[in-house]
Amino acid sequence: MPGNPETQKEMLKRLRERGIPGYKIEGVLGSGAMATVFRGRQTSLNRIVAIKVLSSRLAKNENYVRRFHTEGRSAAKLNHHNIVSAIDVGKAGEYHYFVMEYVEGDTIDAALKQGKVFEEKEALNIIIQVARALKHAHENWIIHRDIKPKNIMITNEGVVKLTDMGLARELTDIAAIEAEKGQAWGTPYYIAPEQIRGKMDVDGRADIYSLGATLYHMVTGGVPFYHEDKRNIMNMHLHTSLTPPDHLNKKLSIGISEMIEIMMKKNPEDRYQNIKILIEDIESILKGNPPIRAHQSIDVGSFSPLASGDFVPPEMSDLEYEIIIRRQRIALIVCVVSLVLLILILIIILMLRL
Repeated sequence: MPGNPETQKEMLKRLRERGIPGYKIEGVLGSGAMATVFRGRQTSLNRIVAIKVLSSRLAKNENYVRRFHTEGRSAAKLNHHNIVSAIDVGKAGEYHYFVMEYVEGDTIDAALKQGKVFEEKEALNIIIQVARALKHAHENWIIHRDIKPKNIMITNEGVVKLTDMGLARELTDIAAIEAEKGQAWGTPYYIAPEQIRGKMDVDGRADIYSLGATLYHMVTGGVPFYHEDKRNIMNMHLHTSLTPPDHLNKKLSIGISEMIEIMMKKNPEDRYQNIKILIEDIESILKGNPPIRAHQSIDVGSFSPLASGDFVPPEMSDLEYEIIIRRQRIALIVCVVSLVLLILILIIILMLRL
């Protein structure tokens, strides 16, 4: 289990002794860099809950405390069956806590670590549930900013749950936007380029990129970009071309590969512009049809000249295009040589007359 077992034991012991009003701590579920999650029981309703407690070390930092409580408030604004629901947030003694729905199941990350490569249909049925959760969040002006396999759970009943709103931000929170300017928030393997650059105008399209990176990992068995150095990974997100997923997993359809490539375009303007149209493409692929919106995204540039009446050339292969370029170059050289010869002939004629 991640984290320091000694610290977890000490924290568990103190929380059991001092308690959190209205809750009984039963054990440790897991821990991360910022917090430890405990299994608890809400005494008033006698139901099992998950209680996330900020580490005492970070509790001394006002920025981390603010982010921790923001997570609780953001989660509380959302009410969707594919999002782990918030129950309570507060402070008990030295501990800041966030109580949420307890989910029995496992994460996508756990399956991937066991070497699982998801079948296309299975992966899409999971991703579409996450997309619907994001649609609800985006409609409430909240972006998640940390979509990754570790934050996607599947319950024992097969329901997908999006977890961990720790990096979530309200699009209208100007103070947070200003405070985070120039900082890269996210997980290196799945982070969107604009998050790496610390852009102030990060929006739902960043979640689409991270969801695409997550789907890529699920169906290929590997992250989109890999390096031992996190800085190099982020640099690859910014500058390295994506290897199409169907080049790594030959069983994948062209449709899902096209969709992932659009989701992971480096420029947000080139991606799906909202989660709703992404959902439409996922539904289309699940029905055995091509991703209509992905095709439109790929072809949209060829239609723009029609508005001004410009000629739109037919689609051609790279070889056909190269042949045309070569012919144009040869024609240009012939024209230049002919012009030079004509000038020389005119000069000779003038000299003879003189």
